Amino acid sequence: MFSLSLFDHILQPFNMTYRCWSVSMLPGSEREDVDSGGKIIMPPSALDTLTRLNINYPMLFKLSNKRSNRQTHCGVLEFIADEGKIYIPYWMMKNLLLDEGDIVQVESVSLEVATFSKFQPLNSEFLDITNPKAVLENCLRNFACLTTGDIIAIKYNQKIYEMCVLETKPGNAVSIIECDMNVDFAAPVGYQEPNHEKKPAEEEMMVDPTDFMPEPSGFIAFKGSGNRLDGKKKKENTDDPLNQVKAAYQRGIPDYEYTLGSIQFLRNIRPVIYDKENKIQDEFKPFVGSGSVLKTKTKKN
Repeated sequence: MFSLSLFDHILQPFNMTYRCWSVSMLPGSEREDVDSGGKIIMPPSALDTLTRLNINYPMLFKLSNKRSNRQTHCGVLEFIADEGKIYIPYWMMKNLLLDEGDIVQVESVSLEVATFSKFQPLNSEFLDITNPKAVLENCLRNFACLTTGDIIAIKYNQKIYEMCVLETKPGNAVSIIECDMNVDFAAPVGYQEPNHEKKPAEEEMMVDPTDFMPEPSGFIAFKGSGNRLDGKKKKENTDDPLNQVKAAYQRGIPDYEYTLGSIQFLRNIRPVIYDKENKIQDEFKPFVGSGSVLKTKTKKN
């Protein structure tokens, strides 16, 4: 009977422990592309082991700090590190609560392709970027995967922006290599909506169009003077609105008695509404009438 015992070592996943160092400790010139991305540098022996194992491509790994029970996911950029060492981005060391030279476990994994992710900037200055989605898309090209709960760092215009990964679909860890992923942003930490103070009603000048109508001429009903029984003259109260007769405002009729230098502009006028019988209604009522409902279809993530 044929036995598969000879191939047991091939089916085993890659699982090794290394001492981790930040990219700034990597010998040679500074590697900003590594520090602002989501890929690590491993030793050449890791490549030899990976080629002999049944590893799915692209190569993705889970990094675990057993002491703090923290983990994240990453890809691999190069195999040029010293034996027994790996170099990882500084933001990744912060997520794992690792110090220089600490032990980290590296295990190969297979992740689903991302369909959705949601980010929250940790600084409101991120809103100053003209097109944040385009900037994020360009920076994520240096990443291989995303993990929910991680705080990643992206660099734009010589400035570092930290972003918290709030949500990823279809799982808590996803691959973002060659994928169509919908991106959403949450309000930055500490962001407050602008407070648009409303002006008091007293400051809102409501103008009556009849105030600019010419004085009425000809016969005016109930306009005149009366006599008292005691013979004394009645004092007229000019503040009494009953004594202030105004001409009815008729829309569309020009002022034929207009003289130069007396032009006046109306500001903040309450709109005049006419009913079917061409009569002025008492007040303007917003949103009164019929309308249609716009139906949209939401794409399921």
